[in-house]
Amino acid sequence: MTHDEVGGLDRTLDWLVGPALSRTASGLAEVAGLAVTEADAVLAATREALLDVLRRKVIRVLVLELNAARVTGRLTASDPEGRWREFVASAQRPEFWQDLTKHYPKLVDRLTAVTDRRVAAVLAFARRFAADRDALTDLLGGPAGELRAVEIGAGDSHHGGHTVVIVRCTGGTVVYKPRPMEVDRELAGLVSVLSDAIRVPRAVVRDGYGWAEHVDHRYCADETELVRFYRALGHWLAVMRLVSGTDLHAENLIAHGPVPVVVDCESVFTPRPAHPSTGAGEATDLVAEQLTGTVMRTGLLPGRGAGLGWRGVDGSGMGGLPGEQPEIGIPDLVGAGTDTARVETVPHRVPTTANLPSPEPDLVRYWPEVVAGFDELAERITALDKAGELEQALYRFADVTVRVIVRDTESYTELARMLWHPAGLHDQDAAELKARTLLARHSMNTRGPGDPDVHVAEVADLLVGDIPVFTTTPAEGTLHTPGDHRCMPRADQIALALRRWRDADFALERRVTQAALVSAYLNQGGTPDLHRMSEPTSNRSDVDGRRRVLAARLVRELLGEAVRGTDGTATWFAPVLDRGGWQTTPLTPDLYGGTLGVAVLLAGYRNEVAAGRADEVDGVDDLLAATVRTARLTQEWWMAQLAHTKRRPDPVGAYIGLGSQIWCWLTLHRLGLDCLPDALFLADHVPAALAASEGPDLVVGTAGAIVPLLALAARTGDRRWHALAVEAGERLVATALVEDGKARWPAPTWPGGIGGFAHGATGIGWSLDRLVLAGEERFAEVARAAAAFEESVYDPDRQGWPDPRAADTLAAAWCHGAVGVGLAQADLLDRGGPGSRGVLRRAAESALRDGLGWTHTLCHGDSGTWELLVAALDHGVAPEGLDRAAVDARLIGGLEAHGAVTGLAREVYSPSMMSGSGGIAYQLLRLHPDCALPSVLVLADADGTERR
Repeated sequence: MTHDEVGGLDRTLDWLVGPALSRTASGLAEVAGLAVTEADAVLAATREALLDVLRRKVIRVLVLELNAARVTGRLTASDPEGRWREFVASAQRPEFWQDLTKHYPKLVDRLTAVTDRRVAAVLAFARRFAADRDALTDLLGGPAGELRAVEIGAGDSHHGGHTVVIVRCTGGTVVYKPRPMEVDRELAGLVSVLSDAIRVPRAVVRDGYGWAEHVDHRYCADETELVRFYRALGHWLAVMRLVSGTDLHAENLIAHGPVPVVVDCESVFTPRPAHPSTGAGEATDLVAEQLTGTVMRTGLLPGRGAGLGWRGVDGSGMGGLPGEQPEIGIPDLVGAGTDTARVETVPHRVPTTANLPSPEPDLVRYWPEVVAGFDELAERITALDKAGELEQALYRFADVTVRVIVRDTESYTELARMLWHPAGLHDQDAAELKARTLLARHSMNTRGPGDPDVHVAEVADLLVGDIPVFTTTPAEGTLHTPGDHRCMPRADQIALALRRWRDADFALERRVTQAALVSAYLNQGGTPDLHRMSEPTSNRSDVDGRRRVLAARLVRELLGEAVRGTDGTATWFAPVLDRGGWQTTPLTPDLYGGTLGVAVLLAGYRNEVAAGRADEVDGVDDLLAATVRTARLTQEWWMAQLAHTKRRPDPVGAYIGLGSQIWCWLTLHRLGLDCLPDALFLADHVPAALAASEGPDLVVGTAGAIVPLLALAARTGDRRWHALAVEAGERLVATALVEDGKARWPAPTWPGGIGGFAHGATGIGWSLDRLVLAGEERFAEVARAAAAFEESVYDPDRQGWPDPRAADTLAAAWCHGAVGVGLAQADLLDRGGPGSRGVLRRAAESALRDGLGWTHTLCHGDSGTWELLVAALDHGVAPEGLDRAAVDARLIGGLEAHGAVTGLAREVYSPSMMSGSGGIAYQLLRLHPDCALPSVLVLADADGTERR
């Protein structure tokens, strides 16, 4: 909305805001020690804050009433703009709002309550400022002087409309915090003992509120400061691990040159309920509980949001990198200034936060400093403990009030949006019941407070615009909830924190920290500083024997890294790619990085051992059974959750989602397991998932459903699955943008569409070509147009495909660039389809030149490149001088020379099929010329007719 349009809407609130400002002005005039000019500054800020909060709460109602007035003919102006002005004029009258109470009975009362609470909070701030002005000298280094401006509403409102306020005076800037600040003072004292590289803002502590030093954001000046900054972040990790700190998201940390300053630190020594059962078996529960107790809990480490509206966002204290955030959908007024104005979810870029030490942070380069900083301070803390000094320092926190984050703000925001939606305002009782029901479900899933009275109190806060707050004191541990209830047993949180520190597995902490680095990036194949490995010495001797040794070694490592449950389940924790991005979690049941991909590897290894083409490894059969059991339990639990919670259906992708799972179950069935019922169970959920698909791509989107469904139709003879694949194709055709004979598909990250196999035109076109080969000729035209778009992406001068994530570089991987483009052509040629030998030749040349030596993975490494080069050899279009023995020896030699290099977090074990050692082991099996295991990279058929 433009400024004028906002102003027009704001005039509709004058009936409420005007009297509120009059009351505020009268109250400010009574504050002793507050000058008239200072009162005017507070009043101006109050007006802006009130209009902002009220506008967001009534916008949907106003738009609904505007459209109703237009449709019913109550607006008589001759043009849309005139009818807008006519509506705004009518909505300025108090009787308009009173008339709305017929349909929204409590709307006016709730708006009045929000306003009254905000006014009372502003007056409390003004009185406190006047009383404490002289004490602010300690924060400013001199007298505060005259108040010049304030910014009200810096953060959520709590406890009756109270919010953080930025206070700008002639003597400097301070921050008013309407919460107990003893915790800030004690943390500052602890930090001063532990490290001089980090700090919290100095504070003036008062009864129930306080004032904090304002910290300006400043980028590091040079390399030396950057090294100091990242090492200091490691110090913060150690401190927050010690004090059981949470909620250290990006807005709570400010980079002040080489010093990371935690500016909001109210959540320390907080109770940690046991992780709820995942429904995926004991092994998954063990891993989830294990991760919950590590530095992952602090909120400092990169991680991707999973909540509605914030999926894929990295809001961590260390992350939020520019260019590595998805756009998020935010409700906004579209068409303002006309009578067709409407509220739509509009894509917005995630704002850059002040936690970053440089305009373009290079986390990969400096991450070793973070780990070193953690180790350094952990050693110092342990030494203090052994000297008998740590316990006393921690018990200074015993009786301070700390905040416990029971539910994240995003969850509350969604509930508040529902309660202030026109439907919720029309039938508030029903909306409140729905909100309480959702809170009860959330409590079951997170072990949060399940008392219905607490849920009533939480909803009561949301009804008047506040975010509920839960508190405790570390010595007590009992949760103080909204509505003044108590829950959770007493437990000395300081004693628990000390015990957890003394029992900590610091090797695990380091591993978790290393793994989290991947989450800072949207795609680890395009991250900076992924250094190229040296080319191995060519050695063609005993390639098969060396292959067997390497494959067996990787499978033994897989067995050794598994976490087992007594219920016959098994899993691993690793960086896992889901539709929100990279997360460090127990494995999900997908092909890309999940348990089903691991199961395909284990079943394939067992198959090759039986054929005499792989060395026997004890325990493979048992681990295969446990992995399959875990995958079954997980998908059954997920589908039950889908039915009970009305959550969004799973994606349909061929590597992440239902398509991937169907393909894996069919492949396992082919390899001797009874898994066809599992594939059919999931296929029944595809129609709803297709309808909810969030994108067109192969990995996670609509295109990914086609090939697995065609395979299921071929396996069962049931034409339903063929018809469902056709439906997916029709959706792709309907969403294609075809111009000048070229087809592209907009996607959230790439609204202009991209090339490539995993996310772009080649993968989508290949899926449509597979439909053509299954007898659906109608898709041929769009498939050809997709190929034409891919051809337009190719750069003939550089002889490769530009990387869509960094156009100045060439991509030569399966996910983006040459390998995926080439393999699609080879697969279509093998099936008698419209594959291009010329494109395959160019792809092989680019892959040989640009695609080797980065990692050994299938997705973006040598294992994927190996498959393309072999395909080029099979079709007689390989680069000159290349032969199969050289290709095999290059992969074997690279693994022997460097070990299995799996990408960004190279020190962290990952069994992933696509981005970890699982896919490397699988490809080593396929290296044998007689191996018939299906290609993962082109989803080879479950009936065994795939290309070798």
